[in-house]
Amino acid sequence: MVIKTAELETVCGVTSRFPVHDQPEFAFAGKSNVGKSSLINALMNRKSLARTSSQPGKTQTVNFYHVNQAFYYVDLPGYGYTKIAAAVKETWGKMIEKYLLGSGTLRCVFLLVDIRHEPSANDRMMYEWIVYQGFRPVVIATKLDKINRSQTAKQVKLIRDGLGMEADDVLLPFSAVSKQGRDEIWTYVESLMQPAEAEA
Repeated sequence: MVIKTAELETVCGVTSRFPVHDQPEFAFAGKSNVGKSSLINALMNRKSLARTSSQPGKTQTVNFYHVNQAFYYVDLPGYGYTKIAAAVKETWGKMIEKYLLGSGTLRCVFLLVDIRHEPSANDRMMYEWIVYQGFRPVVIATKLDKINRSQTAKQVKLIRDGLGMEADDVLLPFSAVSKQGRDEIWTYVESLMQPAEAEA
């Protein structure tokens, strides 16, 4: 995919109304330190459009990135950071729920997990909740560069088993450092955009 334009178009807080449009949306969910911003930057061929931080839990809004004037990447608040107050966590959860239930053009939810570790209780809860809402999340296993290539198959199986993924569910390993896996994610996004183009 050739990225011609990419911009942060809308930032939505707790009381904000989400934008209404007819273009496909692709949402990204994951723990606060799993590398969502780095992934989104890599997909948009930008270094710092989605802000990364050494302080987990910084993303407290739902951020809409307009790409090629044709579709949106939607960055959801990170979950699972223990130092964030319970009331704030509850607020973020409500924002995520409001978005997932309210978007009329959401094509896919990408759930990011760290390939180095077994999925956490929060990861499993988010995966099951997304499935309950009627989506089949595509799992992106981040930080691929942190493990040896020989470990990849073992860690992929650990994540599949830990989340209870079906055999035909999609899991894509990814490294923000080497960009390995980026083309596969782009290809998947493009495949989900085809129906919209056909209808047009």
